[in-house]
Amino acid sequence: MHPIPIAGPAVEPISVDEMRAFLRLNEAAEDELVATLIKTARHCVEAASGRVLIAQTWRLALDRWPHNGVVTLPLSPLIAVESVRVFEADGLPAIVSTAHYRVHPASDPPGIVVDAAALDPGRALQGIELDVRVGYGDDPDAVPAPLRQAIRMLAARWFEHRGDEPDDALPPPDILALIAPFRRARL
Repeated sequence: MHPIPIAGPAVEPISVDEMRAFLRLNEAAEDELVATLIKTARHCVEAASGRVLIAQTWRLALDRWPHNGVVTLPLSPLIAVESVRVFEADGLPAIVSTAHYRVHPASDPPGIVVDAAALDPGRALQGIELDVRVGYGDDPDAVPAPLRQAIRMLAARWFEHRGDEPDDALPPPDILALIAPFRRARL
């Protein structure tokens, strides 16, 4: 199950004005670069934390329902399941009623428990599609402060050094320390 982005965030967790203040830039001459660094830092923090920061819609495709009836989502935190579709043999989608699944958004990772009465897909590959909305919310202030600070620090590091320092681990240890509490523990 490989997530496919459908709709990205409407805003970034850090605004260009906020980042410009953090960098102590008075002029807007480098706003395009600052915006790119914010977006890139968000992607890096999302990858390192295993969390989606600002609300986004993603599509997940499955070949069949899991044997245990639990679809474990690779994205979190889960805001909502927007739709579940099962494709028939002729390729037409059938919407799965919310009566046939339960959502467990608070579990980590979030899961969807599918009822045994849910339709089975009629096609062998990617017979099931789930559209989910994930993230901490639409408002940048909903993103936990340590993750927002990690974005600021990473974008500032890239802004200040612009490739003139040796390759270090991404993210660097001081930024990883901010991200660490949000990472999912692996056993």
